[in-house]
Amino acid sequence: MLDPIILAQILWTGIATSAPYVLLTAGFALTLKVTSLWNFAQAGLMAIAFYAMFFCLNVLAWPVFAAIGAAVVLTGAAALAVEVWGLQVLRQRRSGNLTFFIFTLILSEFVIYVITLLFGTEPQTLFKSILSPVAIIGNIAVSDWDKLAVATAAAGLAALWLFMTRTREGQFLVAVADNAKLAELYGISAQRAYRVVAVIAALFIVGAMYLVGSHGGIVPNTPMELVLTAVIATLLGGIGRVFAAAAAAVVLALIQSFSILLIASRWQNLLLYGFLFAAILLFPRGVRVPRLRLAGARR
Repeated sequence: MLDPIILAQILWTGIATSAPYVLLTAGFALTLKVTSLWNFAQAGLMAIAFYAMFFCLNVLAWPVFAAIGAAVVLTGAAALAVEVWGLQVLRQRRSGNLTFFIFTLILSEFVIYVITLLFGTEPQTLFKSILSPVAIIGNIAVSDWDKLAVATAAAGLAALWLFMTRTREGQFLVAVADNAKLAELYGISAQRAYRVVAVIAALFIVGAMYLVGSHGGIVPNTPMELVLTAVIATLLGGIGRVFAAAAAAVVLALIQSFSILLIASRWQNLLLYGFLFAAILLFPRGVRVPRLRLAGARR
């Protein structure tokens, strides 16, 4: 029987490791909810965000906040460019969903190929050392990166919830997500909503790539694997259910963390693709958790 402390350590590590996946999934699921598009161009935006920070930190020797700010500006501008000069043009031409899918996928591959030519294929990290100070809390090792990751993901989700429920712009996004044509009749610009979503997704992407890049090595093709995780979590959470998708990302990370007790690490990617197949075949509408009904409650 395994030591409870070991299980608790794996649990905490899995939760902390899930933080960047939560941010990426929230951005991807929100984009899908509002635009009804599987926007794989976000993989290219992930590559832009990471290598922008990498260049500013390691070549220009900028402070961390300046590098993050530069990545936010560059990634946000790239996201808006994709929306205005790419997706918007395809909408005006009344292109089919397959055209959008091919466009975003090829665009990401093009961006990744250019970045590969510029930075090479060697794994890179944002900092020369990815070691983080560790404190022992209740017999569990908790690093500074763990605390930063969990706090960033929690703050990002809380800010998104407040924006969607407490601001006029957020309510416009919900209206466009429900029915874009009907929202237009009430004076809500769907085009503006798409651009706002692009910027929000860019912010989540920068936060996630900072966490990933300060914790391990990244190669130009890594974003394609990261976006795959976001897709699986979105499918499991249910299309249109942004926060359920974020919760599914945590569950996926925990399953991967505990799987080391049963299978070798080299099988992790196979496990990921297995979840993708299962999500598509078994849960096309997401995993629905039955609601508990109190005794005597009205039907």
